[in-house]
Amino acid sequence: MKPEPANVSVHARTPGLKAGDIGCVVTVPTFKRPEQLLATLASLRAQATGRRFAVVVIENEAEGREGAKAAAPLFEAGEIEGLVIIAHERGNCCAYNAGWEMALATFGAFRHLLVIDDDELAPPDWLETMCATAEGLEADIVGGPQRPIFASASHEKWGRHPVFSPPYHETGLVPALYSSGNLAIGRHVLEAMEQPFLDLRFNFMGGGDSDFLSRARAKGFRLAWCAEAPVDEAVPARRIEPDWIRARALRNGVISTLVERKKRAGERLGPQLVVAKSLALLAASPLRGFRRLVETGSPSIAMYPVYVGLGRVLAEFGYANEQYRQPDKN
Repeated sequence: MKPEPANVSVHARTPGLKAGDIGCVVTVPTFKRPEQLLATLASLRAQATGRRFAVVVIENEAEGREGAKAAAPLFEAGEIEGLVIIAHERGNCCAYNAGWEMALATFGAFRHLLVIDDDELAPPDWLETMCATAEGLEADIVGGPQRPIFASASHEKWGRHPVFSPPYHETGLVPALYSSGNLAIGRHVLEAMEQPFLDLRFNFMGGGDSDFLSRARAKGFRLAWCAEAPVDEAVPARRIEPDWIRARALRNGVISTLVERKKRAGERLGPQLVVAKSLALLAASPLRGFRRLVETGSPSIAMYPVYVGLGRVLAEFGYANEQYRQPDKN
């Protein structure tokens, strides 16, 4: 057992929780989405698995606590096993860190830690499929698709945009993972990684998960993809507007530079190599964009590599697009 994390308090706990019997822990960070959180929790209650699992909800809005208040009765009534905690320090990375640290401190025998966001729904076989994939492939970390569920049927065409489409389409070992929105992490990975798990410099930008996964890979942990365990992610109409798509693409470029800069921090020519790669990607992006335009007929998809390349270069000048700073607009 590890000490409980600082700046975290327990809001609700299942009575008589037998923490030592839990084999899997599902962490659910939440911020001002009480109704969506309840839907996420309902999908977790419906999991078809023989594995004993607990849920840790991490409320990251310490004042109003809408999500914590909505979820607490389910835990207090024993309908869901686990905890509802308050992460008093705001930010995406703070919430994830609080949940993962609390899982280690509370559940001494879990083998797999899974992550799902409060705007996602898990199918009944999600937990079992993710864990079985990790065990079958002897993978330390497994990622899965975040299947976009758009606010309108007319938005379905956006599903092929790189902002929404998954990085892989087949199950197997992979060289990299980029998101924590659908993830299974072995306990041994968390015990081996330095804390805080997610770098707080990514707190309001996003990308802390990508950086964590990159560092885990550098430590020699095996990464895998499970195409059979998607979660459904609600995509509000706001996220198909051109300015949001553009901002997300720029942000992805910034994150790419920052993650690679950290990866090459110990190399003598590391900074110069990162800059050279950024400039090369930006120079090649018009041709890559043109190819995508021919293939898809979508100007937005065509512009994606251009904005990513531009974001990579802008990162060298300190540009940071903190989309999570104002979550109501995200």
